[in-house]
Order: sequence, then structure tokens, then C-alpha cells
Amino acid sequence: MCRSIMRLPKAWRIALFCFLIIFATARVPAQSPAVATLPLAQPSPTPRAQPATSQEHRFFADILRDQRAIWTSPFHLRRSDAKWLAPLGLSTAVLFATDRRSTDELVEHGNNQSRLRISRDVSRGGEVYTTGGIAAAFYLIGRAGNNARARETGLLGAEALIDGGIVSTVLKFASQRPRPGQDGGRGDFLDGGNSFPSGHATSAWALATVVANEYRHQRLVQLGAYGAAAAVSMSRYTGRNHFLSDVLVGSALGYGIGRYVYHKNHDPALDSSDNRKKFGEAGSKLIPLVSPRYNRATRTYGLGLSWDF
Repeated sequence: MCRSIMRLPKAWRIALFCFLIIFATARVPAQSPAVATLPLAQPSPTPRAQPATSQEHRFFADILRDQRAIWTSPFHLRRSDAKWLAPLGLSTAVLFATDRRSTDELVEHGNNQSRLRISRDVSRGGEVYTTGGIAAAFYLIGRAGNNARARETGLLGAEALIDGGIVSTVLKFASQRPRPGQDGGRGDFLDGGNSFPSGHATSAWALATVVANEYRHQRLVQLGAYGAAAAVSMSRYTGRNHFLSDVLVGSALGYGIGRYVYHKNHDPALDSSDNRKKFGEAGSKLIPLVSPRYNRATRTYGLGLSWDF
């Protein structure tokens, strides 16, 4: 098996390695704690209340655990993962095969300075100082306003950004793929470069996924977060900073890491109805809650408005 893998072209060996990492970030199996049982005849000792460790205190320990889970999770893949693994793998393989052609299309249409300028400006949304600043703003606003959800969003967003940065850096070092403007735009792997995967796309999607999950009851926030991440990702291609496959893999990597960090560390108590009302998530005096309606008798569709005054 190992000899067969080593006979594959360099690009496919790198692709196989990267796929395992990306696929693993979307699901890491949770371990259930063991529950000890005592005989009924023996009185159980009164447990002492242990103070809960705050998310700030375990921040760096969580990052270490995240890295261990991310790099070992390929060994925990299941058959059910094929429903998203197969489309992602096929799409990435197609983009690998067409990367040079799709990049040449941009060159043939000319280096439009307006397009390059807009792409450069949009891609700044994926810079470390931008994504890190957004996460810090959520945290500071949450602490100042006693808003536990905003505080958690900042912490988990920062954790996802660091996790994504570590993983993408390792993959860049392992793949060594030149950027489209280098080496004649061939995009060969192991040729001295840092194009694969897109770090901007990874950061943008990692933070956007945390924000979208934290505020999943507010559709405008979800659309804004995912829309901004998609815009940043595509700007890396239109600005000729990355190939399309770099963008796709980076986006999938960021989404998987953000999803994992959120589901692993999210406090379910924040989802209670009382907390949702406290944080203004159960209805707004300015924005109505819109929901679809269907009447079977008349076979008509419509929208229902719920406005909390």
C-alpha cells in the first residue's frame, strides 16, 4: 500500500495528504466520559463543587487539543462522511486539472487594474489584522457589555483562527506550490512556493463559521458572515494570488475548523430562551421575524410577519 502511494505523482500525493486533513476537520468523534456506578447499599460521598474553568483559562490548552484532534481525525472517518467527502474530493480534483487553464483565462482578458484593485481591497478582509481584530472586538464588547454570546464568539473565533493558521502553514510548507504569477503559472507541487492552500480563505471561513453558528437564529448575520468569507475567497483568485483549487481547499479547511471549534466548546446554556431574549435574539423591535406560510386549502404561498413591540 505504501509503495503504491509513493508511485503516485507528486501532486496527487500532496492532494491525498491535504484531503485527509480537510475531511477530518469537519467531524472529530466526541468521547463520552465513563460513568462509574456504586452499589445501592453503600452511601455515595457528597461531591464537592468544583469551580468551572473559564474559556479564557483553558484557551491555549484547547488549541493543543484541537491540533491533536485535527491531525489524528483522518483515522476516524466513517462511511457516512462519503456524502460530503466525494463531492469535495471530485471538485478539488477537477480544479487541480483545470487550474492552469482557469488562471490563463484571467491573463487572456488582461490584467484589468480595476479588478486587481478591488480584489486586493476585498482580500484584506482575510488578513490576520482584520479577522483577529473582528474576533477581539466581539470579545471586548462582550466583556464590557456582559454579553456572554459576544464574548464566546470572540474567544472561539480567535481559537479557530489560530487553529486554521497552524494547519494552513503546515500544508503550505508540505505542498510548496508556487503562486499563479510564478513559475509560468504551472502550479506544480513541491516546487518551492506557498500558494496551497489559501490562508486568507481559511481565516475568513473559520471566523465566519463561528459567527454564523453563534448567531444562527439571525439570518442576516449568517448571510453576512458567509457572504463576506466567499467574497474574500474569490478575491484571492480574481486578484491572481491563488489558484481556484487553493481557494476551495482553504475555504473547506476554514469551514471545517470553525465548525469543529464551535461544536466542541459552545456553551449550550446560551441557547436558552431567557438568554436569547437577553441578547436580543428572540425578536427585534426594528426587524420583524419573517417565516414562510403555505395554505393547503387554497394552495397558496405567503410570508408571515412576527413583530415584537
